[in-house]
Amino acid sequence: MNAQLPLPITAPFTKAQRAKIANLIARAAQAEIIPRFRKLDSGAITTKSGPNDLVTEGDVAAEAMITRGLQIAFPNAVIVGEEAAEKNPDYRAKLDEAELGFLIDPIDGTWNFVHGLPLFGTMIAACRFGRPVFGLIYDPIGRDLIWADIENPTAWIPRMGPARRQNSRKDTALAEMMGFLDISALPKHHKETAVRATAEMSSVSTLRCAAHQYRLVAQGGIDFYLAARLSPWDHAAGVLLVKQAGGYCAMLDGTPYTTNKDSGYLLSAGSEASWNLLADHFSALLTAA
Repeated sequence: MNAQLPLPITAPFTKAQRAKIANLIARAAQAEIIPRFRKLDSGAITTKSGPNDLVTEGDVAAEAMITRGLQIAFPNAVIVGEEAAEKNPDYRAKLDEAELGFLIDPIDGTWNFVHGLPLFGTMIAACRFGRPVFGLIYDPIGRDLIWADIENPTAWIPRMGPARRQNSRKDTALAEMMGFLDISALPKHHKETAVRATAEMSSVSTLRCAAHQYRLVAQGGIDFYLAARLSPWDHAAGVLLVKQAGGYCAMLDGTPYTTNKDSGYLLSAGSEASWNLLADHFSALLTAA
């Protein structure tokens, strides 16, 4: 089955292609997202799965602009945007079989965006047969980005100045660990188990924004991110960024992460040793009745 093919041994893009993708993301953010920040009226905001699952005109417009640009640059690629995916329920199967597929999250942290909090990002990942091979997270407020592919380490490119290699946080004692876990995203019967587990740590919270949560793990500011909602556009880029910064990512049961995963827990940590410690600590979530 195509989804089981090994990762390619070469990076998916040339330097010029990477720059074209980065420029496309930045232009879409500055053209369609930033002009709407703190200027949305009620008619520009709708909901999807629930009252806190928001989508705005900015999400839709930015995704459309990015999709058009990718279609021109990579006409044979499968392109899946968060907002368009609702109309294409078979998108996971298409990604599994695609030699080159893109996942777009035009505004990750839409709740923050809607409520005027400057904590959101634009995420894009390229995949081969469902496995992430390139990831980029752009911060429209800071106008900088963090990126990696399977041949290059994670790098932060500030708005001004040279690129800087990023290194994830290394081994930390459990009592000193800081991480991200959105308790509200857990099944009801797992919440109490999770609260007990996190009580033994230094700090566990959520930013309501996977883009910045992955960024902090990859840049060494935070020890881990445990995710229960597995929409692929939320995780494909971040998983690669953490891995290429020296971290470790896998499903909590130890199986590799691919974009066809739609249930379970995805654990990303600053090192393999920390991942193993955390996986053992959170293992009760896999058996909680």
